[in-house]
Amino acid sequence: MPLRVTLVAAARSAPLLAERFDDDRPLDPAGWDEVWRAAGELVPLAAAELRYCSPTRRSRATGDALGYAPLAQLALRECDMGRWRGLTLGEAMAREPAAVDAWLADPRATPHGGESLLAFISRVGGWLDTRPADDGARVVAVAEPSVIRAALVYALKAPPASYWNLDIRPLSTTTLTGRGGRWSLRFENPAVQATRL
Repeated sequence: MPLRVTLVAAARSAPLLAERFDDDRPLDPAGWDEVWRAAGELVPLAAAELRYCSPTRRSRATGDALGYAPLAQLALRECDMGRWRGLTLGEAMAREPAAVDAWLADPRATPHGGESLLAFISRVGGWLDTRPADDGARVVAVAEPSVIRAALVYALKAPPASYWNLDIRPLSTTTLTGRGGRWSLRFENPAVQATRL
C-alpha cells in the first residue's frame, strides 16, 4: 500500500483580506469555533502513525485541539517573505508595486529579499518526499494553506504559476498517496475517510 499523507489546513487567525505574509498570529475566536465545529470529522485523523504541523502558532493550536499532538516541522514553515513579512498583499503592492508584480509573474523572483516561490515549493516537496515509506503508513500534517498549495503543486508536477489558482480553505483536508516523487491527489468523502482510520 502507498504512503497516505493527509494535509489539514490550519484554522484561521484573520479574515482573508487581513491575512499577512509569513504571519504567526494565534487562532482568533472564529478560528476556535471552526475547530470545534469540524472536530467530529477531523479528530479521527489522529489515528495516523505520524502527526506533524507547520511551526506556526495556529497550526500547532489546530493540531493540539484536534488531539494530534503534532511534531512541528521547519520544512513546513511558510515562505520566507523577507522585508514583506507581516504585510498584507495590498500593503506590499502599495509600497513596491513593480516588485510585487515581478514576484507574482516569476516563480524564481525574490524582490522581497526572502525565498522564491520555486524554492518554497521545492522545500515543501522535499519534506513530502522524505516521509517514511513504510507499507501503508498514514501521516497527518496540519499546515498553513500556502504550504498545502506548495505541496499540491509539487506533488502534481504542476507549473509553479498554478500555485496562485489553488484555494485552500481553513480546516479543509487534502490527501496525497504515493511516495518519493510519485504522488496522486485523492478526493474522498470526509465521513467515509473517518471510518477508514
